[in-house]
Amino acid sequence: MAVKRTQYQKNAIYFCTITCYKWLHLFEITNLYYYLYSVFGTLKDKYGCYVNGYVIMPNHMHLLIYVGNESPLINEVIGNSKRFIAYEIIKRLHENAEYSYLEILSNGVNNSDRKNGKKHQVFQPSFDAKLCFNEQMIEEKLKYMHLNPVSKNWSLANNYVEYKHSSCWFYQLGEKLGVDVFHYNDFL
Repeated sequence: MAVKRTQYQKNAIYFCTITCYKWLHLFEITNLYYYLYSVFGTLKDKYGCYVNGYVIMPNHMHLLIYVGNESPLINEVIGNSKRFIAYEIIKRLHENAEYSYLEILSNGVNNSDRKNGKKHQVFQPSFDAKLCFNEQMIEEKLKYMHLNPVSKNWSLANNYVEYKHSSCWFYQLGEKLGVDVFHYNDFL
């Protein structure tokens, strides 16, 4: 479900997907994984939103995020996060002289956004956000996320527990590995 409407539910967990423009492997190309982990801390410290699960793939990211009563709406939280992540991607593409990617991202900006000063289209224009209604849905989304790296489309690891950019380590082995992730049971 592409989010074009505001999600108003608070004190709730959302399953969110953020996808790079044209499914380009921008997270991998810019080695952005650890920067994204720092964004998880910002979600908690600045917005009062807690990451309950995640997987960071080369070109997209899935998150389970708890949005508290005092938090901004999920649309604002994700929109602001995408903006700062985009700045970092562009900065790293420049630093690494990845000019072909910069050109693709520049050509992706529509005319009205270009008139407003936008220079690069780093992400798909919207994001997916699904309200998780119950524990069963949360478990389904966690399983989907954790198995994504070993799916036939990806094969990023031999075993899903081996993929290091996932909350699988936390849920299967009880290890946070320096990443701000919080068990969903703490918010039910």
